[in-house]
Amino acid sequence: MSVEPSAVVQIVIGENPPKRLDKAIARNVPEAAALSRSRLAKLIAEGAVSRGGEVMDDPRGRVAEGDVLEVAVPAAEESHIGPEDIPLEILFEDDDLIVVNKPAGMVVHPAPGSPGGTLVNALLHHFGGNLSGVGGVARPGIVHRIDKDTSGLLVVAKTDAAHQGLAAQFAKHTVERHYHAVVHGVPDHADPRLAGVKGVSFEPGNILKITTQLARHKTDRQRQAVLFTGGRHAVTRARVVERFGQPTQATLVECWLETGRTHQIRVHMAHAGHGLIGDQTYGGRRRMNAKAVGEMAVEAARAFPRQALHAATLGFVHPVTGEALRFAAPMPEDMAGLVETLRTTA
Repeated sequence: MSVEPSAVVQIVIGENPPKRLDKAIARNVPEAAALSRSRLAKLIAEGAVSRGGEVMDDPRGRVAEGDVLEVAVPAAEESHIGPEDIPLEILFEDDDLIVVNKPAGMVVHPAPGSPGGTLVNALLHHFGGNLSGVGGVARPGIVHRIDKDTSGLLVVAKTDAAHQGLAAQFAKHTVERHYHAVVHGVPDHADPRLAGVKGVSFEPGNILKITTQLARHKTDRQRQAVLFTGGRHAVTRARVVERFGQPTQATLVECWLETGRTHQIRVHMAHAGHGLIGDQTYGGRRRMNAKAVGEMAVEAARAFPRQALHAATLGFVHPVTGEALRFAAPMPEDMAGLVETLRTTA
């Protein structure tokens, strides 16, 4: 079997090569080729790798120092996801990536129950076929996600090189991600209750730190659960930005992620006893005291239709140019209105 290429990448095997073909070419593939290990493994299986005209489709095949291999990289296949003409708020775009401000209510990627109307559908229409592709498919490279009902900033790769570079930064936790959230109560080191919550501590400056493991809930697969053995390591920090009510009934907090797990901020703040206003999954049925904050504020919080969470800041190093990039998006109207109501009626 052979592959009709749109490009041919030449790989020269260096000294002391690994014994297996797949490991050797993954080590020596030029960085500019932007071919991941998984992509190379697929190309080997497809018969796209050759040496002296001989196809090498066994990943366990042997190579030697100085061998010159050729990888026939085919043109990107069309994605099975269809483009949809959905407006996008774009903060930055070049040949490698795009940064968008996602509205609340939009799913990032098609899934059962949300086959269309997603960010990916909108991006495919926006690109209009001018997309080199990720992983051999002409599709946007999703390297991180935010929940359907969370608004805010997302960076999406347009090329394999950008996808790999961004994914590496997220894996190393070097991407800056700050969120604004409106929570019940006030996370304060002076609260003796918090001293008894496992995984909760405070750092200088009254910075709340929550350190746990997270995993899918045993009985509700749509939820995440806090664990202390098993699961995936998760760390969230938060600081108070503004308090509402006398005594405080709700707080605007700034949260930032050391890790990025599903529902992390929502689960962690609920674990600390400060669930997000509007969060039907983790926020509980907590209500504010009308005498402390006013009836209008109580009603605004009760009626808020989503978790009050916004991805406000996103900073990373451009994976191709090396430029440090940082973006900010103001709170959307619904959340800004909630904050203003809490502020003026408290």
